[in-house]
Amino acid sequence: MSIRVVIADDQALVRTGLRMILAETDDIEVVGEAADGDEAVRVVAAERPDVVLMDVRMPGTDGIAATRRIRAAGAAPPGLKQTKVEQDEYLYPGLRAGASGFLLKDALAPELISAVRVVASGEAVVAPTATRRLIERFIGDGPEPGQPSLAAFDVLTPREREVLILIARGLANAEIAQRLFLSEGTVKTHVSRLLAKLGLRDRLQAVILAYEAGLVRVGQSSA
Repeated sequence: MSIRVVIADDQALVRTGLRMILAETDDIEVVGEAADGDEAVRVVAAERPDVVLMDVRMPGTDGIAATRRIRAAGAAPPGLKQTKVEQDEYLYPGLRAGASGFLLKDALAPELISAVRVVASGEAVVAPTATRRLIERFIGDGPEPGQPSLAAFDVLTPREREVLILIARGLANAEIAQRLFLSEGTVKTHVSRLLAKLGLRDRLQAVILAYEAGLVRVGQSSA
């Protein structure tokens, strides 16, 4: 079945360009467009897409606010939300709002297509290097009042906890496998289990939780 996509961007030329790029694929179908956040909420509710390709900076209701409304209404399946951003300052608020990935404005066509497919599969599209940049830029040195505590991780096995720490430090599954002398398939199993135990949508939410609770601190080495 085709991946159903809604495009939200206030520039008509951008929407047209994105539609043309995605139309070149056999497995992606653009089912709706929106010129602002309010319209995006309405179109997503009507079309129930698999992925929303949404610009952050739009007049009126911006992409982050629209993402919150879409998530709150349950109009988009968990983990199938992709947001286009062009500045670092939007990464953390976008994640907190419910975005599952980020794509820069200057991304090439193959990157766009790959990102849509990855998000539709339930994974995140922020690369480990971008995750490191995100953490260093937006998350402080320890948990703030009202944030989750380390007790949240008591449900994890020692190995799952170890995998979570390495995820939060920006390592990909292959790197974690090499570090822990495990197969990549085993690492994927640990990741799936820890996400389920913590009630998280994807590894990006796991990164946020790990830093907010103080399991990992900014500046800690992954070595």
